[in-house]
Amino acid sequence: MSMKKDLLLVIDMQNVYQPGNEWGCENMPEATLNIKKLLDNENKNYDVIFTEYLPSENPKGVWEEYNIVNKNVNEDEYLNEIVEELKPYLEEYPLYSKSVYSSMKIDEVAKASEEANRLVVSGVVSECCVLSTVLDAIDMGYKIIYLKDACAGFTFETEKAVLKVFEGLIPLHIEVMTTEEYLQ
Repeated sequence: MSMKKDLLLVIDMQNVYQPGNEWGCENMPEATLNIKKLLDNENKNYDVIFTEYLPSENPKGVWEEYNIVNKNVNEDEYLNEIVEELKPYLEEYPLYSKSVYSSMKIDEVAKASEEANRLVVSGVVSECCVLSTVLDAIDMGYKIIYLKDACAGFTFETEKAVLKVFEGLIPLHIEVMTTEEYLQ
């Protein structure tokens, strides 16, 4: 009987979240380095999926207003691309697009999560797309590993707030660890 693999989800590591850009996340450089460590790990026993946020062509409800407010970001091809440091990995791993916060709304991600032992979460934005993905995955019954140093929020303060929310979900639904702890 073969053991199920974990699924490493790399959420929305796009240029717009680089420090100094419109939606810059303070901890994005560290998160990027730690995601690279995970992707370069030769002994990995996990599958990998990348996601990206792209605006819906037919937004519903508040998403219509969201697209209007964020028109300049939505129309900037560079800002929507995966960061340079992670682009080479897209030759090996799939990239799926979404037009909502939760990556669990992507059929391929939901199916892969169903087949995985645990869902290992990395990416941006901790208090937005990452949080939404984690809460959806928990509702779907998946065990989550939140890699706190491979995720980035807009500020260190908002990252701490996400960890505070997750404290109430430990240990049944979620484990919080660093990249190094996970790789051991």
